[in-house]
Amino acid sequence: MLKPDTLALTVTLALLTALGPLSTDMYLPSLPTIAGTLGASTAGVQLTLSSFLLGFAVGQFFYGPVADKIGRKPVLLFGLGLYVLASFLCASAQTIETLTLARFAQALGASGPIVLARAIVRDLYEGPRAGRELSRMAMIMGVVPAVAPVLGGLIAVFVGWRGIFFVMVTASLILAAVVALRLPETIRLKSPAPLSFGSILRGFAVLLRHRGYRVYVMLSMLGYGGLFAFISGSSFVLQGVYGLNELTFAFSFAFMVLGFISGTTLAQRVVGRRGLDGTIQLGVVFLAAGGLLMLACVGLGVPSSLAVTLPMTVYAVGVGLTMPQSMASAMMPFPDRAGAASSLLGICQMTFAALLGIGLGQFLGDSALPLPITISGTGVLALVIFTMTGKVRQG
Repeated sequence: MLKPDTLALTVTLALLTALGPLSTDMYLPSLPTIAGTLGASTAGVQLTLSSFLLGFAVGQFFYGPVADKIGRKPVLLFGLGLYVLASFLCASAQTIETLTLARFAQALGASGPIVLARAIVRDLYEGPRAGRELSRMAMIMGVVPAVAPVLGGLIAVFVGWRGIFFVMVTASLILAAVVALRLPETIRLKSPAPLSFGSILRGFAVLLRHRGYRVYVMLSMLGYGGLFAFISGSSFVLQGVYGLNELTFAFSFAFMVLGFISGTTLAQRVVGRRGLDGTIQLGVVFLAAGGLLMLACVGLGVPSSLAVTLPMTVYAVGVGLTMPQSMASAMMPFPDRAGAASSLLGICQMTFAALLGIGLGQFLGDSALPLPITISGTGVLALVIFTMTGKVRQG
């Protein structure tokens, strides 16, 4: 069995959270090709990304509270099973509408593993140790977005974009086998509250009345929102505006991933000295600096794609510093509601990112400027919110 404080458990939980990035980043290089194959517009194919995030938000409404009631493992296996089925439907889609709906269903399945991996961390660890574990998971998980676009580009070149979704089917089947055979049940005390739609909403209301919880959720939303804006818009900007092909785009995308891994690695080193809030403070500075630098480079007309990718690397360092610590801080006051706290955080995070992606998709075209405007906005707002909420966070 997988045991706490072991690399094997950390890797398993990290790979469960990596289903989300795997589901988006692997097919990013193929978005223009998919648009051509299925006869879709740029906004139409971009909707397959936003529908995934909306499905992610909807799925997280249920997974956490249900897992608080009946346990982590059976709910986790249900989510993985749904993900396998939906990934197969994605591979078989013949229209953009079918692919969009299948992506929504795929997200319903993928949302379970990421919610429950965070809840399992809260089951097993406290305080900065939980933040450090989430950072370790994020660092390992960060390898997936580094490799996924390159792998997806190669698959698309040799077997077509549908093969990408068959790889997702295989990966999730392997994870389901590991969970079924090796992962123990971690919940210590199951929730005695009746399980109903109303009880879930009342539980969420308890969480939202906690002012500190609201602050940390907003910080997580903003950091991920800027990251998703890059994920959803980068293929059109870097390929359409700067002229990169599928493989050169994939390697350029890796700059951002290396920044994220660097941020999570740095977080593990400093969280013991600076604490959760001190690490988040460092992260929001990187978020604002990266966003403003990108806005300046693109606004001044720097002709290279590095005008986008290098500032995004700085922003991604901020995401790696901010998000794991914000998640740990948000869940820390609620050991008896870890699943619900993780669910609501995910709902807010993914809904915000999906709406941001939909809005960005309406403005993307011949200019790269909408992308840095969006990313700089999220970074600066995160810095402002952190600066103005010191008393709330200390309380």
